[in-house]
Amino acid sequence: MKRIRTGSDRALLWAFGAGVAVTLLLILVPVLDAIRLSLYHAESFISARTWVGFANYTRILSDETFWHALRVGLLFAFTTIAAQVVLGVLFALLLDQQFPGRPLVRGITVLPYLLPTVVVTVIFQWLLDGGLGLFTIWSEQMGLGRPAWFENPTSAMLILIGVSVWTWTPFVTVCFLAALQTVPKSLYEAARVDGASAWMRFWHITIPMLAPMLTVTVLLRSIWMFNKFDVVWLLTKGGPLSATEHLPVLSYRRAFSQFDVGGGATVATLSFLLLTLLIAVYFHYFPLEEKEAKP
Repeated sequence: MKRIRTGSDRALLWAFGAGVAVTLLLILVPVLDAIRLSLYHAESFISARTWVGFANYTRILSDETFWHALRVGLLFAFTTIAAQVVLGVLFALLLDQQFPGRPLVRGITVLPYLLPTVVVTVIFQWLLDGGLGLFTIWSEQMGLGRPAWFENPTSAMLILIGVSVWTWTPFVTVCFLAALQTVPKSLYEAARVDGASAWMRFWHITIPMLAPMLTVTVLLRSIWMFNKFDVVWLLTKGGPLSATEHLPVLSYRRAFSQFDVGGGATVATLSFLLLTLLIAVYFHYFPLEEKEAKP
């Protein structure tokens, strides 16, 4: 093992170790505190706490509200991830082609991802405003009336999905576009000489080469979309009639609106355990590294 001889190397090592320690501290402390709170009954974070053990878990798991929020969260995460991956691959393939102004178009493509979530939600709330919204006015001009965008469960969910896809597809596009730069062009040229169609080149060359990036991207988007709170809360607050209320919103509502901190922590802990289980299953079927073939 190579010895660290210079002071700068030691300082860099200490800085790296301190960064890892702080990161673990910021992650482990909230997780452990949430698990601890889930074993108590408390009406606020500063009120007296009563030990109830696993009674909160029994109560939450027997509540249909929890299972409804879980179904909503899975629907929201699956649809947004599927749309982001499909559109991300499509846009990456288009941006990988040669055309005038490609650097400018690539830069513009990233803009939605750079906007703060608050700005995005305010823009779409204005566009979908029931009185002065641009989309509402267009709908009325086309003879479709003034839709109650956020008062209908189906349209509210579709709006959430649409806003999420519009905002985070650029991230997926950039990831796949970077992966495409590593694909040797000679593979496509050889396949073209052998008479392979565009679809065959995409399916047998592009997809296998993008597989590692696809695995990581789907994993990251699954974690982020399953835990996505801000866009849901800012646009619908889980409504109408809890139609868009998923587990993060349910946890927040129980802790801060219903003064059930133990119940809110229990929902958060169950969400954490469920996501951990899903990630473990995902890694089992889609490992980041290919398994070595047995002799």
